[in-house]
Amino acid sequence: MNADLRPFSLPLSDPFETARGTIERRDGFLLRLEADSGDPADGDRPDASVGVGEATPLPGWTEHHDECEAALRNAAETINREADSEPDADAPLADLGETPAARHALDLALADLRASREGVPLYRHLGASNRVETVPVNATVGDAGAEETLEEAKRAANAGFECLKVKVGARPVSADVERIEAVSDALPGIELRADANGAWTRTQAQQFLDAMGDKLSYVEQPVPATDLASLAALSGPVALDETLAAVALEDALDADPHAVVLKPMALGGPRKAVELAEQAREADVLPVVTTTVDGAVARTAAVHVAAAIPEHAACGLATATMLESDLGPDIAPVADGRAVVPQGDGNGTADTWGYHD
Repeated sequence: MNADLRPFSLPLSDPFETARGTIERRDGFLLRLEADSGDPADGDRPDASVGVGEATPLPGWTEHHDECEAALRNAAETINREADSEPDADAPLADLGETPAARHALDLALADLRASREGVPLYRHLGASNRVETVPVNATVGDAGAEETLEEAKRAANAGFECLKVKVGARPVSADVERIEAVSDALPGIELRADANGAWTRTQAQQFLDAMGDKLSYVEQPVPATDLASLAALSGPVALDETLAAVALEDALDADPHAVVLKPMALGGPRKAVELAEQAREADVLPVVTTTVDGAVARTAAVHVAAAIPEHAACGLATATMLESDLGPDIAPVADGRAVVPQGDGNGTADTWGYHD
């Protein structure tokens, strides 16, 4: 097996703010693996010998860009050094535990290659037993006054979205309650979620949950990521997002959440994301797949991850429009509130290696 690495830089359509500052571009790496042709006698397709993975680090969720690059270069050197032998292809993953974005690239490239050899879509390789044509996705409604929030929500509903995630936490709790109530009253058939990004105290979060009643499916990350005591004490449906970047899933589940938000890029790859989704289901917790505003390779893989999870919840996968340019064509487009699941072999993005938008 041989490995090649290529950097990329994707400008965003509009900058967005994070706790660590403004982000204007998504910089990362594509990892391409090329293996000897498979053996048809083993059911492999002899021409399916390429897998492509993506690492798009986002500090706060993953390692920094330079740490990601160093980890990927070390992994590629290891793979290339042993190219003429028959090493365990998964072995380099063990050295990437502290660099989840780099691990995501290798894990995805391996899964893409293997699914292609099997002649199945990636989601089937990840464990789905049935064909899945589409998965539901949510629209995100940004912070604004009640009137502007309602108008944005109506536009999303008119575009076919049946689930909306409303950003909260930047205004007084009473103002956010007013915003959600305006949307709930005007669009009674729409599933509503709120996302506070850890902005509230326990008291504020409980005030919001009490005011919302059954108008919300859940509020995402109402208090800071590591405040597990407050998360466990809250009465009402809560989803954990940033917490999963701070603690292990089993510790997060002790807070008895309603849902967990799974970002394959931050978790170390599509196979890890599916594994954690299964653990969440076993604990009767809803897994929701989303991205870290990734390029087409990782975003498509996240769609496959969502398709591999039974009883698909609406996922945060409608992020392609956040990029001004991309790694390749969008083969998992969103229409009428659903993302198309590619049915070709593997992830379906191997040709992005030579693509220029």
